[in-house]
Amino acid sequence: MPPLGFDPRRWASSTNVQRTNVGPPLRGYYNAVAFHEAAAKAGLPAYSLNGDAFSDSLKEEALRLIQEKLGGVDLVIYSLAAPRRIHPKTGVVHQSVLKPTGEPFTSKTIDLNTGQISEITLEPASGREVADTIEVMGGEDFAMWIDALLRADLLAPGARAAAFSYIGPELTHPVYRDGSIGEAKRHLELTAQNLRKRLEEAIDGAAYVSVNKAVVTQASAAIPVVPLYLSILYPVMEERGVHEAPIDQMNRLLRDHLAPGRQPQLDEEGRIRLDDKELRPDVQAEVLRRWEQITTETLDQLADFRRFQREFRQLFGFEVEGVDYTQPVEVDLRLPENG
Repeated sequence: MPPLGFDPRRWASSTNVQRTNVGPPLRGYYNAVAFHEAAAKAGLPAYSLNGDAFSDSLKEEALRLIQEKLGGVDLVIYSLAAPRRIHPKTGVVHQSVLKPTGEPFTSKTIDLNTGQISEITLEPASGREVADTIEVMGGEDFAMWIDALLRADLLAPGARAAAFSYIGPELTHPVYRDGSIGEAKRHLELTAQNLRKRLEEAIDGAAYVSVNKAVVTQASAAIPVVPLYLSILYPVMEERGVHEAPIDQMNRLLRDHLAPGRQPQLDEEGRIRLDDKELRPDVQAEVLRRWEQITTETLDQLADFRRFQREFRQLFGFEVEGVDYTQPVEVDLRLPENG
């Protein structure tokens, strides 16, 4: 079983496309291979590209594939979690950071291997670090993808685009919403507003930011404070009957907001809010109550950290029910050709 420690050098880049030249294949690569196998069995077409989604060359390859196989698209989902970006125009390497801004931030955190709760202080990001984080996680690359699709006339009339984001509760604001990553997310939101106007004028389309619920991911596990918050949040939401798995959340996004004939429900800032159940006042009040009381000794009573560990390990294929881990497995797998 792999350690729960997180190596940021092995983060995937964006838009479900794996970065190359960063060591062995990431779990997303094997998920993609399995997805292709399932799609083939169901008789459904599926296409994947493996490369640097920030690069011009990957975008050009994607445009050719869409032109040849699909003719165009009516929905674009942009989902990004990346530690760095090689800017396609300048060649400059930008590194993103997960830090507060302005003042140091002190809060509780949990050791992902031992379950020990301790206090952590995070030093604020420099101005350069904030700017670099915006270059990586802001909206510029999202706009580049939409611009490329528009220039190639590959967006169908009325096409929509949605970029994923997160805001979170006040508890995590210092390290997230008010931190370096939050600055990047605000840039993404402004970009989506500008793209919405352009798409409306060009193809009667639209662009949105979808603010999603907190979930266990490789990225969220890397953010101090968040794993402990998630360990408390999930049981609280389940007790109130409002918990959603990631697939349930995506189903709601498409069913209620982005499906043909649906009009997205937007907040005052023009964002789709799938975090409405997470941020319910009664949910957050109980989370805060438990947060203030939680210690290593009370962890099992106030949270479900074992669940967080299990879901994190399942991201990499471990602790999956029905899998015999004593059996050999082929690791040299290849994505099928986009033929």
